[in-house]
Amino acid sequence: MARQLQMEDQVFGGELHSGRVARPLWTAIKRGMLGRCPHCGEGKLFRGFTKSVDACAVCGEELHHHRADDLPAYLVIVIVGHIVLGAFMGVESTSTLSTWQHIAIWVPLTILLAVALLQPVKGAVIGLQWALYMHGFGGEKDVIESHPEA
Repeated sequence: MARQLQMEDQVFGGELHSGRVARPLWTAIKRGMLGRCPHCGEGKLFRGFTKSVDACAVCGEELHHHRADDLPAYLVIVIVGHIVLGAFMGVESTSTLSTWQHIAIWVPLTILLAVALLQPVKGAVIGLQWALYMHGFGGEKDVIESHPEA
C-alpha cells in the first residue's frame, strides 16, 4: 500500500527491523538519564539545564539533530502527577490537614519533582532516539513527509 501512495517506508530500530547493528536500548536510556552521551557514556549530554550539546566531546557522536520536543515535559507531568496525587490521597486519607497545609506541602513538592526530573527524562528520550536510529541518528536526513494525494 505504501508503494502505491509513493511513500517511503520508515524503519526504526536495530538489526531486526532495518538491517543495522542493534544499539543497546536500555544502556542508551540509562546513559541519557545520567546526562551522558548515549553512544560512549563518557561525554556530557547537556551544556545547559535542558540544552543538549551539538556533539559528544569524547566520541564525536552528533547529537544536534535529536527531536525530543515536548515529550520529556509530558512524561514529567505524568510521572509527577502520579507521585503527587498518590501521596496526596494517602496523606488525605490518614490525616486531617487543612487546605493551607496541603498547599504548603504539595505545591513545592510538585515544582521540585518537575524540575528535578526534566533533565533526566529529556536525556532518556535522547538516548531512546539514538538507540532506535530515529531523527537523524541513523545517518539519513530528517525530512517532513507530505501527505499522499487522496
